[in-house]
Amino acid sequence: MRLEVRAEVRRTESPEKVRRAVLNIFPEVRLEEAGGEIRGESGELRALSRFRELLRRQAVLDAARSVMRAGASGDVISFMLNKQAAYVGKVSFTDGETPMGPIVVRIRAEDPERMIDYLAPRTKDGVPVQEVDYDLDP
Repeated sequence: MRLEVRAEVRRTESPEKVRRAVLNIFPEVRLEEAGGEIRGESGELRALSRFRELLRRQAVLDAARSVMRAGASGDVISFMLNKQAAYVGKVSFTDGETPMGPIVVRIRAEDPERMIDYLAPRTKDGVPVQEVDYDLDP
């Protein structure tokens, strides 16, 4: 598993606020600023734990599942998050049309379908039908 996140720092933005927005969703990622962007990556599954928790807390599993499935290609799951929502600790998916630009997320997974099930399982009446671990070891 490999998580990559990046967010453009626009001229009107504070790099520290953009950094805070990313860390509110992915606190385990080490970030660096270069070329007008905040970038980070991690190979640890725990880097996704806060994101996974927020999807449940905000009851957006169905929407998250739909967005991630639409953004899956090969072994990569790609999606964008609203930077302003992330700054206040909320997950809000976007198609990129936001005034401040999105947080771009790429998750490379050996089994992308299982990763989606792990992050945003199928639900019934808004409740996960079955929680799935992302442990590929037998």
